[in-house]
Amino acid sequence: MSSMQRLELRQGQSLVMTPQLLQSIKLLQLSHAELCAYVEAELERNPLLQEAEGGALPRISASRAQTARSADGFMGGSAPRPLPVPKGTSSGGSTRASGGETDIKPELEATLARAASLTEHLEAQLDLASADPQARAIGQHLIHSLNEAGYLTEDLEDIADAVGASPAAVEAGLRLIQGFDPPGVGARNLAECLTIQLRDRDRLDPAMEALLARLDLVARQDFAALQRLCGVDEEDLADMLAEIRRLKPKPGLAFTSVPIDVLVPDVFVRAAPDGAFLVELNPDTLPRILLDRTYHAQVVQAVRNDEEKVFLSECLQSAHWLTRSLDQRAKTILKVATEIVRQQDGFFRHGVAAFRPLTLKNVAEAIGMHESTVSRVVANKAIGTAGGVFQMKYFFNAAAGEGGHSSNAVRHRIGQLIGAEAPGAVLSDDAIAQKLKLEGIEVARRTVAKYREALRIPSSAERRRMSKHRRKAS
Repeated sequence: MSSMQRLELRQGQSLVMTPQLLQSIKLLQLSHAELCAYVEAELERNPLLQEAEGGALPRISASRAQTARSADGFMGGSAPRPLPVPKGTSSGGSTRASGGETDIKPELEATLARAASLTEHLEAQLDLASADPQARAIGQHLIHSLNEAGYLTEDLEDIADAVGASPAAVEAGLRLIQGFDPPGVGARNLAECLTIQLRDRDRLDPAMEALLARLDLVARQDFAALQRLCGVDEEDLADMLAEIRRLKPKPGLAFTSVPIDVLVPDVFVRAAPDGAFLVELNPDTLPRILLDRTYHAQVVQAVRNDEEKVFLSECLQSAHWLTRSLDQRAKTILKVATEIVRQQDGFFRHGVAAFRPLTLKNVAEAIGMHESTVSRVVANKAIGTAGGVFQMKYFFNAAAGEGGHSSNAVRHRIGQLIGAEAPGAVLSDDAIAQKLKLEGIEVARRTVAKYREALRIPSSAERRRMSKHRRKAS
């Protein structure tokens, strides 16, 4: 059988995304800061675009999330109920929307110039801890010898030679630094760092000292050898290891400067007089750009060659597309946000306990959009309410167990049950699952454990041990 080459013509259909469509998709998923940067770049590139003055652009009308009237609602009542703010959202600032105007109180953290560094934090404590000039000189050298994690990497004898002091004086200065906040700072290795923190918590017993002396066995997970070495049983060893995991192996990293991301709400939600909710776009997040038709008319008359004509045509087309895309982006965000508020009406009235399961598919089907479009809309967007600013993704959560209960609501209820524990009656995961079952929430023990760990709540054994320790201390 011989092979040969030949040419064939075939007809077919395929979906091709135009550059304009790709850019529209990109605009839809950009955050406020990213969108501002993109628009600024377009203003620099396109001479036909100009930034509009305040109030020059038409205002996109607010949408109403029609819901049942409630007399004591979270948004509609005279005294709004406080809501827990999810991780990564602003918790201190409140939003007020009335008469179409919005006033956002700045977060306290946003008014700070910068946080104190580890060196500055330790030097402030040194000023109060010692008045001896030599001790202060040794302490200053030790503080400036710490690395970013808070560890001392320089040899004590080298420090003694550098400051002209005895090794004993340097050792005393190091003990002084190791007593500063944060606990564990000034350690020379991991074992010493953990030892300092446990001593600060009054948890450094002989068994724990033996465990810290053989961290190599912990790394190899040789638990049998650790039990023999520490003289404890399996349960006590598990509690000891859990306590070590709660310590900070790099205490200095808490003072590492990190950029503060300000969560700017893209839409605001406020109660309407008729009991519904009014959802409106935040005008401060809407780029205000216009096509300068006057300048275009002047430039058209001065075109001299085909190259300039093509460039002007491309700029005009790009300006038309960008203004339309920004308008469509704003309408799409408003449409999705309105549906989210309608679906999560219970949350806005009564708080996180009234959360209902919600998926991208639910919202997409309700507003006649594709799931991928809704996913792009909720990415990097936030909703401002009277109880704080929430990421749009926060309102989407799956059902937990049987009965159609939201995972957020179940997680909130688990936190309430553990928070209400009596000192001598710590609830196990099984007991919590049984209590939830009596309330009509069918969840498995492993689901309770997963949600408890997500809330960063220790296990029942660890909570029982901490409760005993607190009772002994008191």
